[in-house]
Amino acid sequence: MDPLKSIGSIDRAKALSVLDEFKNFALKGNVVDLAVGVIIGAAFAKIIDSLVKHILMPFLGMLIPGEQGYLGWKIAVGAKEVPYGLFLGEVVNFIIIAFVLYLFIVKFLGLLMKAKESAPPAPSKEELLLAEIRDLLKAQKT
Repeated sequence: MDPLKSIGSIDRAKALSVLDEFKNFALKGNVVDLAVGVIIGAAFAKIIDSLVKHILMPFLGMLIPGEQGYLGWKIAVGAKEVPYGLFLGEVVNFIIIAFVLYLFIVKFLGLLMKAKESAPPAPSKEELLLAEIRDLLKAQKT
């Protein structure tokens, strides 16, 4: 038995309408673009994370003496240890990601937006005709 048949015809139409609206929303280009952006962003975050953990922080660990590099940076409080080196690695990771996003969003996209704004489109035929009519009307008034 079809569950939608047991519902009244008005309720069935509403249910189908909601399904159609959801389908239109889920398959819109913007939602797909957003999903692609999130996936690429996650992959980019992994690359930056690897850069910080495997290149930058070990290099920093070579400059500052320690047996395990930044992984061994710990503060002993009684019998417990606080691994602040791991925290510093995550802070560096965040700063690099934030800086790259700033460069991309503010600088790169800002330049693209300014380039689009600086070159206004040529007036259309209708706009040219309207400007000509406006100028003729002004000339008749004087």
